[in-house]
Amino acid sequence: MQVFNTNSRIIITCNKRLSPYLVKEIEGLGFAIKRSFTTGVEIEGNVNDCISLNLNLRTASQVLYSLKTFKAANPTELYEELVQVEWEEYIDFAGYFSVTSVVNNEHITTPLFANVKVKDAIVDRIKAKKGARPNSGPELNKTVVNLYWQADRAEVFLDTSGETLSKHGYRKIPGKAPMLEALAASTIMATKWDKQSTFINPMCGSGTLAIEAALLATDKSPGLFRMNYGFMHIIGYDEQVFFTERRKLKDQAKKQIEFKIIASDLSPDAVDVAQRNAKTAGVDHLIEFHVCDFADTPVPEDKKGVVMFNPEYGERLGVHSKLEATYKRIGDYMKQNCKGYNGYIFTGNPDLAKKIGLKASRRIEFYNGKLDCRLLEYELYEGTKREVKEDEPYQF
Repeated sequence: MQVFNTNSRIIITCNKRLSPYLVKEIEGLGFAIKRSFTTGVEIEGNVNDCISLNLNLRTASQVLYSLKTFKAANPTELYEELVQVEWEEYIDFAGYFSVTSVVNNEHITTPLFANVKVKDAIVDRIKAKKGARPNSGPELNKTVVNLYWQADRAEVFLDTSGETLSKHGYRKIPGKAPMLEALAASTIMATKWDKQSTFINPMCGSGTLAIEAALLATDKSPGLFRMNYGFMHIIGYDEQVFFTERRKLKDQAKKQIEFKIIASDLSPDAVDVAQRNAKTAGVDHLIEFHVCDFADTPVPEDKKGVVMFNPEYGERLGVHSKLEATYKRIGDYMKQNCKGYNGYIFTGNPDLAKKIGLKASRRIEFYNGKLDCRLLEYELYEGTKREVKEDEPYQF
């Protein structure tokens, strides 16, 4: 089976609540969506298609190419099914592979046990066919096999990504409590920003939102920051397919923009980290950085664009007086300085959100890790829209 040219089911995974943005990306690449679900999207294609998906997608985690779907009630049946797969056609007997899994089976108390059964089946099959066995371990930098096993239904995939796509590779210095790059890209895609007008990110931290905005504005794909994927270690890989796709991405990326992306932070160290990360991403010349209190962040008077905050929101339960004051000041800044813009605040604390003092026009659901969050949208009209009173019920 030549997987690089043979169509099969492809599952592209993502973090919870990112699938609507993943769907838009995949459709934009010309693929037909067969179905979408909370943590991913299903399409049909071959491993060469997976190369394009891996290099282009901003909101995805893994691109999984299905090899076999089968019934397995217990570990013995799992092994018996997997040892029949032609692993010698995919994994070099002198190579290295790892196994990942999502398992919910009554006979399995830890996914690690399921991983061992998969590994044993692969090793035994290749040794029987080739007289030698590949090495295996936890690193995801070579061939990666993924098992999905729910009750008695199992499916085994080649993970063509390897290391997760949700980290885009430019953030060498993460900073304090950074937002995952795939989440940052998704939140920007959820806004009304047209990628042709001002983008302002006060309290920028390590710079992820501003950098992702610059990458979106210039059509610069995260695949340009990475030179190793799972598909490169599958037998039959043609590096010309990869380099042709990479060259296409490099050629389409714009070098300049005609509007401002502004990022600021009170901490000189944070701004230094943000500038370094932006330089690694090749967009430092596109972002105007300021060391200042967020309320002093300059706002161009073109009355068009987006102001986006990702402030600290502490624990979900309990309200901190210092953060209450900060959120109130954020609301005041947007009201007074950002008229004509669309304002956005990403937070996981509904109590603090009340202190903003403005009525949100949209509340877009996200998760940050396991924390239930909202991207709150504010239309900052001249004279401002209706404000929220302290005792008014607030819907998060």
